[in-house]
Amino acid sequence: VQLVESGGGLVQPGGSLRLSCAASGNIFRINTMGWYRQAPGKERELVAVGSSGGSTNYVDSVKGRFTVSRDNAKNTVYMQMNSLKPEDTAVYYCYFNGRTWTGALLEVWGQGTLVTVSS
Repeated sequence: VQLVESGGGLVQPGGSLRLSCAASGNIFRINTMGWYRQAPGKERELVAVGSSGGSTNYVDSVKGRFTVSRDNAKNTVYMQMNSLKPEDTAVYYCYFNGRTWTGALLEVWGQGTLVTVSS
């Protein structure tokens, strides 16, 4: 399974960005797909993930500002980030948890995309 991320960049405080992550390869079922982030000097943290059942989970600091969504037909997850703050600056990593057609359970990480919030 391969993940291709896009959408990072530089944005001013209060601005918006949309991240995309497309999964391809030997995919039978996606259990969970979403986003983590790692800021300089900090540990990687969950930002927003969506499960196959439709439930979502957000870190408290982004609730009301970020929205995660999935296009199951395209095996793609999106994250709309609004009202961005300087503390949102981090490398954002796409996360995939699912099963292949041969039954293997996989966890895969994207290469990361940098989001910088600065004036």
